[in-house]
Amino acid sequence: MDFSQAPELIYAELSLWIRNAIRYIPKVAVAVLVLVLFTLLSRWLSRWVIRGLNRFSTNISLINLTGAVMRVFTMAVGMFVALSVLGLDKTVTSLLAGAGVLALAIGFAFQDLTTNFISGAMIAFARPVQVGDIVETNGFTGKVLDIKLRSIVIDNGKGQTVELPSKDVFQKPIINYSRIGHRRIEVTAGISYIDDLSKAQQIAIEAVRGLPFVLQDQPIELHYRNFGDANIQFVLWFWIKSAGGSPPVALSEAIIAIKKAFDEHRILTVFAWQTFDLKQKLIDLHTENPAS
Repeated sequence: MDFSQAPELIYAELSLWIRNAIRYIPKVAVAVLVLVLFTLLSRWLSRWVIRGLNRFSTNISLINLTGAVMRVFTMAVGMFVALSVLGLDKTVTSLLAGAGVLALAIGFAFQDLTTNFISGAMIAFARPVQVGDIVETNGFTGKVLDIKLRSIVIDNGKGQTVELPSKDVFQKPIINYSRIGHRRIEVTAGISYIDDLSKAQQIAIEAVRGLPFVLQDQPIELHYRNFGDANIQFVLWFWIKSAGGSPPVALSEAIIAIKKAFDEHRILTVFAWQTFDLKQKLIDLHTENPAS
């Protein structure tokens, strides 16, 4: 091997690379231009799709999902067109084949992540919950703040946010307190055995009916359901609006109103079994000593 010819060989090889690079400059420029145009086009199409769907749908999650899919699809088309301009058709074919294999591998490796994305898409389409709904799911209750593809964010009303995986929300039961528009509140208590049940029932219903947040077009019901050790237990139901209503406050105000009404009409409420029923005691004393 003649090392004296090495500089000439290196120069010839470099010259060939430079000529090929110069020859590819127009194609590279066109490919870059194609990528830029498709990037701008993807943004415009995404905004156009979102704007168009906003006229016909109020499903924000589905609208945003559709816009994101349109943008990714347009960018992918632009990348394949740019590779074709560069004459890398075989590379495009290899990328498509590799993308399928990669997607399969990712699906197996990240099953939970894939399941969350699919569940998020199904939630966006089926709409079992919406932003602003008061829901109970997976042991958490609160207001839905955001619906993402991977998770759902809930304000639990305690100054905290809870982010639940989409698959857990989609696969498990959901109690939606906002779907119907009103919510039933339940009060449980009891009255003495010696009190008039019908009278106590009417007094409690009227006391709750007078509260400003109680829906007057919905029934207010009181039903006796059990004989306790020292009282007859009952349950009272009334309805409030889901939006703007606070169940704990409504329950507390109802208990206060019922207790006040019972006190005014001398009706005994819940007593522990160890506590003496003073009313019954007075009646017994009067029976034993009528003269007193």
